[in-house]
Amino acid sequence: AGKPLETLERELGVTNAIKLASNENPLGPSPKAMRAASSAMASAHRYPDAAAFALRERIAAKLGVTSAEVIHGNGSSEVIDLALRTFVGRGQHVVFGEPSFSMYRIVCTAAGAPFTAVPLRNQVHDLDAILAAVTDATRMVLIANPNNPTGTYVSRVMLAEFLQRVPEWVTVVVDEAYIEYANAPDFPDALSMRRIRERLIVARTFSKIYGLAAQRVGYGIAPSLMIDYMNRVRPPFNVSTVGQVAAMAALDDEEHVEKSRELNRRERARLSRELARSGLCVTPSQANFVYVELGRPAKP
Repeated sequence: AGKPLETLERELGVTNAIKLASNENPLGPSPKAMRAASSAMASAHRYPDAAAFALRERIAAKLGVTSAEVIHGNGSSEVIDLALRTFVGRGQHVVFGEPSFSMYRIVCTAAGAPFTAVPLRNQVHDLDAILAAVTDATRMVLIANPNNPTGTYVSRVMLAEFLQRVPEWVTVVVDEAYIEYANAPDFPDALSMRRIRERLIVARTFSKIYGLAAQRVGYGIAPSLMIDYMNRVRPPFNVSTVGQVAAMAALDDEEHVEKSRELNRRERARLSRELARSGLCVTPSQANFVYVELGRPAKP
């Protein structure tokens, strides 16, 4: 894990290695996104639009929010980092589940923010335990839904109740990097819960179902005042012109998104079924990966 594919192939003496660790879209990007990216290279000598005006307008129109409520990031990981550096002061406290997205630990450590990593319960976020870990010093809670690396989720009812119970001074970040793959009837769209609490940031990405992982384009949705504060610490030119135009084209190509979603739905079920047949413990997933207990030490 973590090694470039070419390095691994050289070490193994093979030419057909398949990297499973990064949860990438096997279909690649939308053909429309590739054409748009190629055309954008003609202006590669110019700095990108620092405000990503057109991209934010397009995202806002699709999601039914205003562009002032959208922030763009170098992947959703930068959006999460910006949120933490904006709303969590040095020494203030953060809570998240464990195991979950590895970036949560990294951004807390970089910001000097102490954190509590709350163990999952049956591979699912234990929202009661996360709430119990919140103190007067807590300023942020991070929830990945679906969760990485387990693929599990908290339901609409569970998330809504949690958002109501979290103290008002705490900013809740719901990380929805894999939301486009989720198809459970009770899977929540956190954007529909913005009325429940003001301090809510929803983070999403073009790296997964849209197949633009290399372009590093993510975004966050929050009240315009929160976005304004985050923009004050956001580096200029954080998303390239190629990334911006590719993301807009990908957003418009619903056919490619649906094709990716259907392939994932079918293969996720098949892979889970066959792994379970082999006697392995497979956790039901709402993402584009499955979490499998192999029953032996992982290191060897």
